[in-house]
Amino acid sequence: MSTSYCGPAPLPDDLLGRWNFDPVLIAAMVLAGLSFAFLRRNATQRESGGFVLGMVTLIVIFISPLCALTVSLFSARVVHHALLVAIAAPLLAMALPRLQRNLASLAFPLLALHTVIFWLWHAPDFYAVALADTAVYWLMQISLLGSAMLLWAAVLGAPAGSAIAVLLGATAQMGFLGALLVFASQPLYLPHFLTTQPFGFDPLVDQQLAGLVMWVPASLPYLAIALVRLLGWLRQPRVQPS
Repeated sequence: MSTSYCGPAPLPDDLLGRWNFDPVLIAAMVLAGLSFAFLRRNATQRESGGFVLGMVTLIVIFISPLCALTVSLFSARVVHHALLVAIAAPLLAMALPRLQRNLASLAFPLLALHTVIFWLWHAPDFYAVALADTAVYWLMQISLLGSAMLLWAAVLGAPAGSAIAVLLGATAQMGFLGALLVFASQPLYLPHFLTTQPFGFDPLVDQQLAGLVMWVPASLPYLAIALVRLLGWLRQPRVQPS
């Protein structure tokens, strides 16, 4: 069975007891919270709320039993990654208005960067290495979260037209990868070949479920923000020709 930062693959009976209380991880999260409180003392309620909710999402991802479940099920890993790039990343980016202003003109290059990183870590060989090595695992997590935060910051700061185009591009790349997983004729992710059966899945069904998660639910935050930006754009007063 695969071993990873989150420990050995759990069985259903012991999953709820598999919380991750890594002191280094907890210290890093506490330090991040203190740094935000000190450096952003004048943050708005919206910015502070985004940061808090983003950190809560990271706790669900890395400390709750979801961390252990991702060792057994690729579908749980995709839920983990969806929470990381589509929920935690925009919430944390919301708390950084200066970053939004600085990156607003770079939305399209950042979409390309994030797409490359996202596809790289879902390539079976790179994925297998990340699950077997803690340093590579954290490289995967930090690069996914970091590139997604930069992308979301750019989207939040960009004009509506550019933001909508980038969000639709992000939705398309994620949906395409999800479709490839759904329609693959064989399981691709070696670390999960022997870990899915206790949860009632064979590896191919688990992979197909992962693809569906990536194809539909993981795309919803991008589409929701695109719709919000579109409605805001349409409601802007038009300048009448003189």
